[in-house]
Amino acid sequence: MQESRSSRQSTVVDGIRRRIISGEMSSGTALSEVSLAQDFGVSRTPVREALKQLQAEGLVEVRPRVGTFVSTPTRTEIIELFQVKEVLEGAAARFLAARGEVAELDALRHNVARSDLALERDDVETYTELVAEFHDLIVLGAGNAKLRAHHTTLMNQLAYPRLISTSLSTPGRFAESENEHRRLLEVIESRDGASAERLMRNHVRASQEALVESMFADHDERPGSDA
Repeated sequence: MQESRSSRQSTVVDGIRRRIISGEMSSGTALSEVSLAQDFGVSRTPVREALKQLQAEGLVEVRPRVGTFVSTPTRTEIIELFQVKEVLEGAAARFLAARGEVAELDALRHNVARSDLALERDDVETYTELVAEFHDLIVLGAGNAKLRAHHTTLMNQLAYPRLISTSLSTPGRFAESENEHRRLLEVIESRDGASAERLMRNHVRASQEALVESMFADHDERPGSDA
């Protein structure tokens, strides 16, 4: 019975998390225990426990006497999360460069080739998927399980896939991003770990700046404010 209860809760946690990360549940969406219980065919108890776990992960916000909502990160939170992303992915790029010819490097070549075609066709939707894959391949290719685990938690907190298209909406960012990916691939192939880390950190920082510009274009607060 205990295993069955645990399994139901895991299913609910994974399902709600997936909806939030994909953008199916957008920032600020109100979450109803009753509706979610009906969606997943469970009682309210596993839903309530799932929401507590997702709150701990930073994906859900509970407002006392108001309700439960999909978290809406502030400008400061986004910048801080991207600062950690920059450090982790910079290290991952260095580690991958040091490993030489591994399966992830070959997959990275295919990713960039497909990204080139997406750019030629102005296919932002396909490129958005390839961006997430590109970064995942570099982290996986680093061969460091602890780094991978921390990165996964971070990406969940950012709900990263739904942010990619927002950053790419900045004029010129699509082409810039693809050029940065190609250059990163070149230095990783050359096994230049120091340059790989530097370029990856610059790339993540440029993505963060484009994202903040797109998300907070109507605000005049300085970066780092909670507006």
